[in-house]
Amino acid sequence: MSGADLLDVLVAACLVAGGLLSLLAGIGLLRFPDVLTRMHAATKPQVLGVLLILLALAVSLRNGADLATLVLIGGFQLATAPLAAQMIGRAAYRTGRVRADLLVADELADRGDGPGDGT
Repeated sequence: MSGADLLDVLVAACLVAGGLLSLLAGIGLLRFPDVLTRMHAATKPQVLGVLLILLALAVSLRNGADLATLVLIGGFQLATAPLAAQMIGRAAYRTGRVRADLLVADELADRGDGPGDGT
């Protein structure tokens, strides 16, 4: 097995793993019971899936301009997914769309900013 064959196997493994993680994120979005758990499914496995697919593309393309573009895409994905999840979680909490019985700790309850209290 040559080096090119090993790289092809690595690309295929990364594509399959990234695709499966993205599929699991989609299933989690449909199956999880509330906004916070859906938000978890939409961020962590989806971002890792995208990064694996970008890694597969980087190994496959091996061009400097393409690699720079892929690094930018991955960086923006890592920067924006947690911020979007934070804002969605905050909005859901303030509008009362969070199931309080599923919360392990409610650190915002002492601030008078409980579920449904915000505007």
